[in-house]
Amino acid sequence: MEDKQVKVEQVSVDDANVTASQDTTPETESKQDKRVAELETALADMNDKYLRAMAELENTRRRAAIDSEARARTRVVSVLEKILPVMDAVDAALKHAPADEGIKSLAMALKSSFDTLGIARMETVGTPLDPTKHNAIQVVAASEDTASNTIVEELQPGYMLGDTVLRTAMVIVAK
Repeated sequence: MEDKQVKVEQVSVDDANVTASQDTTPETESKQDKRVAELETALADMNDKYLRAMAELENTRRRAAIDSEARARTRVVSVLEKILPVMDAVDAALKHAPADEGIKSLAMALKSSFDTLGIARMETVGTPLDPTKHNAIQVVAASEDTASNTIVEELQPGYMLGDTVLRTAMVIVAK
């Protein structure tokens, strides 16, 4: 084995006390206190900026998620609005040929798909007119059986996706 020599410098405790006592004059202590206060202030400012930056980042993430969800919902609504005329055509075909098994099957498949997607057909006849859900095309005189401002006939069904109106229903209203 090799002999390694290590040089060790000897320092005494007395030497350290002399050095420390030289640096602690009242003037030096005052400068150190000021420097400590400055550093504490700078630390507090940096901490505040950090917390604000983190809060802004979280707000930006939240806004981005909300915007993304809104864009996706808008795209879904746009696509679903284009499918509604297909359902109208199937309903018209079913009224024209109610015994046709192919049309019945197609109508049931579309209804099942609508249910799965959360699309609901609005109930209109006999309900009060709601301008956000109904489009009154015609007004007729109210009879003894119907109250004023009540829907008496549906010309085109309306559909909803949750709380969103996909298409308003075209209706005839008693006045």
